[in-house]
Amino acid sequence: MPDFVRLLVDFGRALRTSGLAVGTGDVLTFSGSLATLDPTDLVDLYWAGRATLVRRRDDLPVYDEVFRQFFLGAAAPASDLVALKATPAGAVAESAFVVPATEPGSEETSQERLGLMASTVDVMRHRSFAGCTDEELALLRRIMARLRLTPPRRRTRRTRAASSGRTPDLRRTVRRSLRTHGELVSLYWRERRRRPRPLILILDVSGSMADYSRALLQFAHTARRAARRVEVFCFGTRLTCITRPLRSRSPDEALRQAASLVVDWDGGTRIGASLDTFVRGWARRGVCRGGIVVICSDGLDRGDPDLLANSLARLSRLCHTIVWLNPHRGQAGPSVGMMVAEPYIDELLSGHDLASLEEFAALLPTLS
Repeated sequence: MPDFVRLLVDFGRALRTSGLAVGTGDVLTFSGSLATLDPTDLVDLYWAGRATLVRRRDDLPVYDEVFRQFFLGAAAPASDLVALKATPAGAVAESAFVVPATEPGSEETSQERLGLMASTVDVMRHRSFAGCTDEELALLRRIMARLRLTPPRRRTRRTRAASSGRTPDLRRTVRRSLRTHGELVSLYWRERRRRPRPLILILDVSGSMADYSRALLQFAHTARRAARRVEVFCFGTRLTCITRPLRSRSPDEALRQAASLVVDWDGGTRIGASLDTFVRGWARRGVCRGGIVVICSDGLDRGDPDLLANSLARLSRLCHTIVWLNPHRGQAGPSVGMMVAEPYIDELLSGHDLASLEEFAALLPTLS
């Protein structure tokens, strides 16, 4: 890490030599921003530096040129410290990461190819998790880590001061009127506070979901870091809470700790019994009250269908919305579990690729 810090300081010195107004505080901000990114990724380096070290639009061409010479030149000092992120097997070889370089006064934005990494994101978004290699899953994990989830908000009973509204703020109005000897010069208002709804992810890690469970766990880790009130559970034949292990910043460490807690990985499936355990042990204590419950499963259940129906019926009365992600949706006829669960599902989506997860992320804010 000291080598990287020295590298970032040298980069800031190179920008200052080229005429950019880069101070010590800017370099500290640049270094601090890379603490949450991957400092060995040139893409993260470029955008972190552009966001923290460039103050004026006119400085963008100079920044791009210095960055290119410093990190991509023949005698680049960072050649042994920074790794180029290569294209996974099966991707298009000639594609390159595109960085916009806008010239002052021009209305069109030119696209310059820096050759940092393959831009096959659009192709990978529609590739099923079941058909991805280990390298492609690693690339999807990096893309998924940038996914942002915004849970919907609900109105609470508490109120706050507002510029307008329907409820007058009598206390504030009377207090301000004392300054004008009791004359009501201005009328003040209050509005109800809004809080994000809880998000609860219940993931199926049984044998029939083996091709999708790791990708869905990565999605749960992303959701846990993107939103505040997120609870994550796994189930096969029994229910396991993995919220605490997913607090780790490292995805690999978080998934390793979560996998160590799940004892029924790649085993059988008892959706009804697992949901019944969740309702009796967690939902009744207020975990999902007014929240969004997301069940990721293919619906292949070996348990009692009546237990599944009763559990979903009770769960639907305790939460706000039930969303079901079925990776096998549309591939074959509906399973017994899906037919039993369908009356209690508010939104049914597919979770077999990155595009379907992005569709859920876009739908989530509208579930208010």
